[in-house]
Amino acid sequence: MTLGLFDDLPATPQAPECAVVLRGLALPQAAALLQAVDAVTAQAPFRHLITPGGQRMSVAMTNSGALGWISDRGGYRYGSTDPTTGLPWPSMPAVFRQLAHDAAEAAGYPGFAPDACLINRYECGTRLSLHQDRDEGNYDHPIVSVSLGIPAIFLWGGSERADKARRVGLWHGDVVVWGGPARLRFHGVRPLAEATHAMTGALRINLTFRKAG
Repeated sequence: MTLGLFDDLPATPQAPECAVVLRGLALPQAAALLQAVDAVTAQAPFRHLITPGGQRMSVAMTNSGALGWISDRGGYRYGSTDPTTGLPWPSMPAVFRQLAHDAAEAAGYPGFAPDACLINRYECGTRLSLHQDRDEGNYDHPIVSVSLGIPAIFLWGGSERADKARRVGLWHGDVVVWGGPARLRFHGVRPLAEATHAMTGALRINLTFRKAG
């Protein structure tokens, strides 16, 4: 992908945008982050969740932290235990917490202390449809999203699903942070193109940090 083919988000917050891309911020921690993902998934394996409507999600997911995001026929929600194992979600690795805090501070949201990290595993061809992150209930805290592995096209939409979405290229180590008036903006990921990365193979790993409790 060539950056010039895509729109971009600012490197510093600009109201009412209130979203930034921190290019390469996670690169120094990439190996440690992926090792931590392996440790989490050894306890809470990736799985394909079911939507309330009964559809299987194409992106595989798991969680770490005090709370984990869950989807099934009962709805979207957060819970303290993994419904697959019946055990508490794995503790959030220290390298996760530190990166989320530092990224939020760099984007103008100091003091961010996430209690939930959703880990998504994308294969080539998988996508994430436009949606809002609204299951947390409290929207005073930002969202921090970390990209690892193969590239993706992030869709940054508006306050309504039908609003035109910007196409933002994301590469290994990029971090997107949004909050404030933009906290409930629609966003998603276009189907991933065929690609490989030296650290993840033909996969993209995404870490999404939230304050849910």
